[in-house]
Amino acid sequence: MSFNTFGKIFRFTTWGESHGPSIGCVIDGCPPNIAISEKDIQIEMNKRRPGASKFTSQRKEADKVIILSGIFQGKSTGTPISMIIHNEDKRSRDYESIKEKFRPGHADYTYFKKYGIRDFRGGGRQSARETACRVAAGSIAKTVLKKILGNKFNIIGAVTQLGLMSCEKENWNDKEIRKNPFFCPDKKSVKIWEKYLMAVRKSGSSCGAIIELRASGVPVGLGAPIYSKLDADIASALMSINAVKGVNIGSGMSSAFLSGEENSDEMRSNSGKVKFKSNNAGGILGGISSGQNIIASFAVKPTSSILNNRETVNKKGKNTNISVKGRHDPCVGIRAVPIGEAMLACVLLDHYLMNKAQCG
Repeated sequence: MSFNTFGKIFRFTTWGESHGPSIGCVIDGCPPNIAISEKDIQIEMNKRRPGASKFTSQRKEADKVIILSGIFQGKSTGTPISMIIHNEDKRSRDYESIKEKFRPGHADYTYFKKYGIRDFRGGGRQSARETACRVAAGSIAKTVLKKILGNKFNIIGAVTQLGLMSCEKENWNDKEIRKNPFFCPDKKSVKIWEKYLMAVRKSGSSCGAIIELRASGVPVGLGAPIYSKLDADIASALMSINAVKGVNIGSGMSSAFLSGEENSDEMRSNSGKVKFKSNNAGGILGGISSGQNIIASFAVKPTSSILNNRETVNKKGKNTNISVKGRHDPCVGIRAVPIGEAMLACVLLDHYLMNKAQCG
């Protein structure tokens, strides 16, 4: 399998399978003399790990990160940073009943047809288990960006739509996002979402979600106007996350319904400092950051592994039915929040380093 590496200057390569002994990543291009610790990385890992609430997969993984290289006396050396996470709660037997079948809506079929072999244990490398490595890499990217840009820089993500249930984004509160199991920014929606998702789980089904990411303190000038647009690379990063089927930058697809007057983000100068009256562009104009907040959202499809019986085919091409038992997220989009934050951080750091290389 090719293409396991993401990024241009700040790059990371992930490895490992869902039910293998370990997963991990190697980061190349991290600037030197940045204070990095396993403890700080673990804070981000704990946001994504399974078993954290009754609304996610009950697989019990500590997702404890061990740094193997690239850090000396608590600081990055500029050499590759290698990290490993041991898989501790594998139950491969749960997949014995479906090892000859393809889950509808899942990558089982395409993986097998492409490679002629498939690790059915938890989906192998096609599992969202791989994203734990991205969160580890993203944690380091966040640390570097904080060091470079200061405390004004911040990335935060939230679930703004859970299946059929939306929230009031006007009530967005950063502090509320970490206080509930849904990463919901609107306190009033949490109890409603709890009842909704429990009903979905009890019915043997699943639901999708929409996640919004907001990055503040991003300087003007990141990105290139043609083949390395900042928004294009953000979209690529978010689309690479398991189960993501759509990405918006700023107003995104909704901008097609706006007039030119409504869509244009008018500008005024105040003491030589440019201010925007709105942010339909999501902080990116012509592929280059404008200095406004970067706003991106992405849609995650419903989990494919569901209890309810569905029609499918097996490896021999015969018609059959499938019901997936075991430990699965009723909404995989919930745990995609820290993954989206991580991927956005990696893109922003990569573009910062590229911009510094070209423009000083």
